[in-house]
Amino acid sequence: MTAKRILTISAISVSLLLGSFSLTTAQEAAELESDYNVKPVPFNKVNVGDAFWTPRLETNRQVTIPYAFQKCEETDRISNFEKAAGLFEGEHKGIYFNDSDVYKVMEGAAYSLQVNPETMMRLYLDKLINIMYGAQWDDGYLYTFFSTPEKQPEKRWRNIEAEHELYCMGHMYEAAVAHYQVTGDESFLDIAKASADLVCDVFNDQRRTDPPGHQEIEIGLCRLYRATGDKKYLDEAKFFLDQRGRPGNRGPDGNIGLYGKYSQDHKPVVEQTRAYGHSVRAAYMYTGMADVAALTGDMSYVNAIDTIWKDVADTKLYITGGIGAAGGHEGFGGAYELPNLTAYCETCASIANIFWNHRMFLMRGDAKYIDILERTLYNAALSGISMNGDRFFYPNPLESTGQHQRSPWFGCACCPSNVARFIPSIPGYAYAFKGENVYVNLFMSGEAVVATDNNNVKLTQTTRYPWSGKVDITVEPEKRDKFSIFVRIPGWARNKPVPSDLYRFLNEFDAQAVVKVNGRQVEPNIEKGYARIEREWQAGDTIRLEIPMPVRRVIAHPEVEEDIGKVALQRGPVMYCLEWPDNDGKVLNLMIPDTAELSSDFRRDLLNGVTVITGNAKVVRRTVDGGPKPGEKQAFTAIPYYAWAHRGAGEMTVWPARTPEAAKPEPAPTLTYNSKTTASFVHVSLNSIKDQVEPKSSNDGSALQLDFWPHKGTEEWIEFEWDKKHGVSSMKVYWFDDTGAGECRVPESWNVDYRDENGQWRPVNNTTPYTVEKDTFNKVEFETVETDGLKLNIKLQEDWSSGIIEVVIE
Repeated sequence: MTAKRILTISAISVSLLLGSFSLTTAQEAAELESDYNVKPVPFNKVNVGDAFWTPRLETNRQVTIPYAFQKCEETDRISNFEKAAGLFEGEHKGIYFNDSDVYKVMEGAAYSLQVNPETMMRLYLDKLINIMYGAQWDDGYLYTFFSTPEKQPEKRWRNIEAEHELYCMGHMYEAAVAHYQVTGDESFLDIAKASADLVCDVFNDQRRTDPPGHQEIEIGLCRLYRATGDKKYLDEAKFFLDQRGRPGNRGPDGNIGLYGKYSQDHKPVVEQTRAYGHSVRAAYMYTGMADVAALTGDMSYVNAIDTIWKDVADTKLYITGGIGAAGGHEGFGGAYELPNLTAYCETCASIANIFWNHRMFLMRGDAKYIDILERTLYNAALSGISMNGDRFFYPNPLESTGQHQRSPWFGCACCPSNVARFIPSIPGYAYAFKGENVYVNLFMSGEAVVATDNNNVKLTQTTRYPWSGKVDITVEPEKRDKFSIFVRIPGWARNKPVPSDLYRFLNEFDAQAVVKVNGRQVEPNIEKGYARIEREWQAGDTIRLEIPMPVRRVIAHPEVEEDIGKVALQRGPVMYCLEWPDNDGKVLNLMIPDTAELSSDFRRDLLNGVTVITGNAKVVRRTVDGGPKPGEKQAFTAIPYYAWAHRGAGEMTVWPARTPEAAKPEPAPTLTYNSKTTASFVHVSLNSIKDQVEPKSSNDGSALQLDFWPHKGTEEWIEFEWDKKHGVSSMKVYWFDDTGAGECRVPESWNVDYRDENGQWRPVNNTTPYTVEKDTFNKVEFETVETDGLKLNIKLQEDWSSGIIEVVIE
């Protein structure tokens, strides 16, 4: 590190310690030639004092951000920078793209400084920036993986598809701009500019033309352009986008092939019409495309993301607002492929979906984008962080049999660090303006100052949203003037849960939202989902919005096979789930008839205060002949989906059954179900082999299995014991085989023993062969034995594991 930079940072630190610390207001943005039609009101112009959001903002500031920095220290993410700066020696530790997590938490810390200028946090950021300055190479390169234990210039940029240098740098640019806008200090911004200058020099038409594997730098470069006005950063963002889908790009060793659909590199971005591949990469790319389109006026980008957005809204959006159905590639499945138990819905993808939809709103001024943003915000995104702020979900499934719990951290910690930067930015999605007109997008108590083209308009909201649909807005323009205030009427309040036919309410609701101005009801025009209230506004004018919040039943498009015969419950913007603690330990066996009366009430002492939905369901039981049959009534309680998994592991579902066939019935009292079952080794679920859920195939992810992974080539066993003897003559086994996704295959062989009168295991005398076929039951028949125990012996193939989905003993 140079002494000059150390002295500069130290001088700032001394002033902080002496009590002279003050934050600048957000730095003026550079003059731009083109920009979004609608302008957002920055988060720092919105002062939230809300019963729902203020505790979450404070938990993020007081718990999540310090906790994330602590985990970055414990996991050597920060020591990697220290080693790269020469403060001490050592190898790089952790995943190669761990730098990005530090940058994201720094971005969140900068946002929080704007609201609460904490001296110690400012000092901590200064320390990190000083270390990063020392870690940066003379030419601007900063990536610790190739900087420890010594600089390795021959390795940098060698594989930007997989090693994510550019992804990390994009997050660095975002953090640096946030820090500069909040503090006015250019030290971090200078580091980012030096890095971006190098990127512009290396990747261009004359040198390297290969695009990054994981998109993000495009967003970061656009933010850097906004902060500095240097157009080369915008040009570079567009360059990276335009290189996708073009065969023959120049890589480190000559021309390279396309990365494929996984990385949205299968065709040029302006020709793409469907959402494919890794959902976070995709949504970051669509966000970057929107930014570049707005800043350049390139309508070809707009046309492409309009079409892709429709594909997602029509066929690939979860009712919670999550995206990404498939865990294997953390991304989009096919049209209407929306499984619940195996839903991926990565927290990062939900955040990226919010980024994307906010940009689409800024471009189009249409409330349908805010409708999806709000749905994602209150459900899929908020599920990713615990109420205490220090436990996280990576995937956010819509169903669980007890295998899901939030984690304190992850080896790949992209989600916790993303949460840390996202939560403090939420106030910035509430308001916007276009010319002299104002948009009210989200409902939360607090104040905002909207600097329109010719006025400063202070808006004060008072509401108990999302539990109440009553919103009071006080309007105080700096000068009396005529303009329009666009107040969003949510799609769910207009009988449209989503802006497509992917989901619909089971029944129409006739009551409409009511708008009052100065106490008198008005009938404003509804334009693109907004109530447009145009008048001459003066200080003290008021708007009251009254949105009915009945409990609504949601059903899915019939092509969503997973949700056939099921129903989801919604009230206001909040989706609900049934969870085990409120429902006698089980929920997947319940059926909520369409005729069941539903009610709601607020419970202050439950889960930090939530409105719950209650009613009567029916317990579905499987009969001995195999059919499901609804039985006795059982009262049920549904809680907000975001609040699940705070009271221990157990069953949960967002989509309870509305028909008996869609439930997972209480098993019939068969020999298998009534047995005491033990196994040589258990991975996933032992009880799943007797839950009487017949799979669609040997690789059916919706049916849990018992498997023996990571055991390979071993001999395993499962024992079934009863308290009295039974006459048995056959066993059926449905093998688990996840070829293409994992390391389980059908076994090499198997056989059945019975326990004789002396308690010894003896082989049955089978009359049919032991088969090992996939996608079907493998039935062995044997001479009837009177026994109180059977033992299934399994020999795994060498180098492979195996598993069982279901066992039937007769």
